[in-house]
Amino acid sequence: MSTTGRDQAPAAAASDAAAALDAAAFVRLVSDATGAALAATGVLARALDDAGTPFQASVAAPFADPDRTTEADATVALGRPHPAADYALCDRPAAAAFETVRELGASPDATLALAGTVAAGDVDGSVAEAAEQAGLERRPGVAVPVADLADGLAHSTLLSAPFSGTEAQVRAALSDLDLPSELDDDARRRVASLVALAVTGTDTAPPRAAAAVERALRPYAGGPFETVGGYADVLDAVARERPGVGIALALGHESVRDEALDAWRTHGGRAHAAVASATTGRYDGLFVARGDAMPVGTAARLVADFRAPEPVTLVVTDGEAAARAADGRDVAAPMRTAAESVDGTAVGRGERARARFDVSTADFITAFREAV
Repeated sequence: MSTTGRDQAPAAAASDAAAALDAAAFVRLVSDATGAALAATGVLARALDDAGTPFQASVAAPFADPDRTTEADATVALGRPHPAADYALCDRPAAAAFETVRELGASPDATLALAGTVAAGDVDGSVAEAAEQAGLERRPGVAVPVADLADGLAHSTLLSAPFSGTEAQVRAALSDLDLPSELDDDARRRVASLVALAVTGTDTAPPRAAAAVERALRPYAGGPFETVGGYADVLDAVARERPGVGIALALGHESVRDEALDAWRTHGGRAHAAVASATTGRYDGLFVARGDAMPVGTAARLVADFRAPEPVTLVVTDGEAAARAADGRDVAAPMRTAAESVDGTAVGRGERARARFDVSTADFITAFREAV
């Protein structure tokens, strides 16, 4: 939802979206700036390309309205609704896009769809089954996109551990395992155990951290990166840091692989530095982390999953904030109320929301505390 008050396209059933795409001579796809939405966009775009249907795909930043000048027979929003869209696949967008392509009678890219559901933190059973039928298998270890474990663990935003953000600290932790040069399943299990203990063994880790880190363990191997979970992590990073590269990656262009990994390292490094250096405050039901120039969306997820002792997390930097709820409660409504009270703008749905404002961080924190 947005404080702009503009009408939004209603959520679409897969069958309705499929019928519109099947009849369209030109399609426009508008992705939210998340890995799940970007994967969903890629799933639809690849199916349209296979069918010979022209399309345009783009990523819309959280507070940006898509350009509505492009003529299209059908415009589909992925991840969040937009005024320009005729149809919106917002809830579990990668799984919804997967089902939409099936409704078209085509074969969706199961690996990309699976990466999208991992990015969303909710692996879909139908998508996972299709991926396994396509030959993907789970193996022991940790979901990283690169072969170098120190690089992968330092920059992964699927977890937050004391060594996150620093390759040297990861290498020091791995050195105690005496790993072979070629990792076998036993070595991968030892790495996974190290990560699980590092994440959950700190005094600041909430009980939910044990469940949150499961997303990074026992990954599916395959796809354009070392693991599907690593693919998901890269998609989420490029959607936020380099959306043009993200679209190319989602469309399957291997030429952008190195650029995508660079964006992933940049994003992971910024997020972990923000979490480590944030000034925090604890209130009744609310945990606040404040810092400078941080990627608030990713930082809010990491704090909520791995650091926050309260069910609601608010991450704030100059002019921008993000909120996450770990217990499923709605934070979009209080975020909207807080933003309106300081003449700001809010977007979000359900358990996650963001705001933009032009007051001090202290004033916005007060406004959100009063609203929540």
